Amino acid sequence: MARAAAIGLFSTAMTLAWGQSSPVPTAPVQNSAAAGSYVLDGVIQAVKQSTVAAQASGRIVSFTVKAGDKVRAGQVLATIDDREAQVGAQRAQAQISQADAELANAKAQMDRTRDLQNQGFVSKAALDNAGAQFKSAQAQREQAGASAKQSALAQGYTRVTAPLDGWVLQTFAQAGDLAMPGAPLLVVYAPQPLRAVVQVPASRTQAVRNAKQTSVLIDNGTAAQSITPLNRLEVPSSDPVSQTTEWRMDLPAKDTAALLPGQQIRVNFAVDGASASQRLTVPASAIVRRGELQAVYVAAGNTFALRAVRLGAHAGPSGVEVLSGLRAGDVVATDPIRAAQAGATPAAK
Repeated sequence: MARAAAIGLFSTAMTLAWGQSSPVPTAPVQNSAAAGSYVLDGVIQAVKQSTVAAQASGRIVSFTVKAGDKVRAGQVLATIDDREAQVGAQRAQAQISQADAELANAKAQMDRTRDLQNQGFVSKAALDNAGAQFKSAQAQREQAGASAKQSALAQGYTRVTAPLDGWVLQTFAQAGDLAMPGAPLLVVYAPQPLRAVVQVPASRTQAVRNAKQTSVLIDNGTAAQSITPLNRLEVPSSDPVSQTTEWRMDLPAKDTAALLPGQQIRVNFAVDGASASQRLTVPASAIVRRGELQAVYVAAGNTFALRAVRLGAHAGPSGVEVLSGLRAGDVVATDPIRAAQAGATPAAK
């Protein structure tokens, strides 16, 4: 064991000495012409997608669908305890019966008063009073009818139905949960039409606007399928955090039968020489990938600092495009393993 410990100490010392004595090779972040195209990662979205929420409060009695189920427009997806709604409907029906009886009595009273007034037994004021009572009874009957319709609507809200033909994407509740008005229960989407959505960095927005051609690239396992979108739409707002603008491209149904919402795609924006701008690139060997993290070691004085970056498309011999995290003139280590060692220093420029 002593021998193993000695070997370990010797290896550590040699590694530190090697890192200190042998500067790590570096390369500057360069501006290169972005002629040709921009390729950005995107995602498939359903154009028709609805979050179905409860419109009544109560305990969920049944929840008949799950994620992945096919549904039809008007199909009952869930039912909410409607005993309170039933009581309201019965109360409204009783009010209608009462209003009908009062209306019939008021009409009969008005007819009798009219006959007596014609015979001269009562005054014109008595007839006017009977007519007013009849109109009041009519208004009460209409009010009772409106209350009955409102109760029927409230009872109908206890049956949650599908707003469109499609598939259940996600559920947020199950039988036994308490439903509240406005609380989402599930998400339903129509399989067609679909669209591609991509987040374009602010530095690339103008070039994308001037793009002569746009194509959506689908990786089907053997070769990339290229789809020409029907149209392009730039959402007129920018994300304040990522500083990106959302672009949406509707896709033809004949080419998207096998696609699903959430599927990753790539969008290629072809630009001409006049629209081409400069883009930052780094050597592919400088990129560090740790799970979802993409980073490079940037020279900071006589040491290196790990910095997260957002990468774009491969730029051929120039390396890989950097969308954010670096600027022209930064120096990165082309050997990130050595740059991560204690005491590593950048090579002279």
